Amino acid sequence: MPTPTVLARLQEMVPTISVGMLTADLMSLGGDLRLLEQSGVGLVHFDVMDGCFVPSMTFGPPLIKGMKTPLLKDVHLMVQEPLEKVAEYVAAGADMVTVHVESSRHIHRVLQLLGKMANANDPQAGIARGIALNPGTPVEAIEPLLEEVDMVFLLAINPGWGGQKFLASTQRRIGQVKELAGRLNRPILIGVDGGITRDNIVPVARMGEDIIVTGSAVFDGKDPAGNARFMLNTIKG
Repeated sequence: MPTPTVLARLQEMVPTISVGMLTADLMSLGGDLRLLEQSGVGLVHFDVMDGCFVPSMTFGPPLIKGMKTPLLKDVHLMVQEPLEKVAEYVAAGADMVTVHVESSRHIHRVLQLLGKMANANDPQAGIARGIALNPGTPVEAIEPLLEEVDMVFLLAINPGWGGQKFLASTQRRIGQVKELAGRLNRPILIGVDGGITRDNIVPVARMGEDIIVTGSAVFDGKDPAGNARFMLNTIKG
């Protein structure tokens, strides 16, 4: 029986959450991963920031490679000019790679390159390709790229700064992505990222996206597995 592709696995999971590891306890990442695996979560999300595209700096390929888990590794590259960098993240075990439309003048080329890469975890599984947009970028900017992507992630905050609230305009932008994808008859998965809490997960889930990225709402220092189950069960209704 052929191995299911990453995209096929995603399509079976949605609607779902992708748990951001940026707010996890770096001293107990292995334990936190085990808790997530037991909670029914299927995706772990890595926010990669280079200090250039966004002001913050986070982790790189060595940490992603070192996190051994059967969960799909969802890598969000907030880096300037990712063309020469994506191969390192694929080699580190990324199953999903999302790049920003704003990050390169040759972003179409980046997506084409990703489409030719083999998954380091399973060469037959492929890499799910995503494009992300900052809140101030018009949704129309992704139209020339939709034939090269499997996912569109809408940032509901400005990336790189903490303490922001979920932007209400995200709901309208989700509708715009659906309209564009419908025109091209492309089964694009839609994700939202940023500002997701236990308090707003219900109205956000009703906006009709497929993947919700949430981190601090899970890793609040109390009950990561319980928080993850709560978020997951809430969006699945």
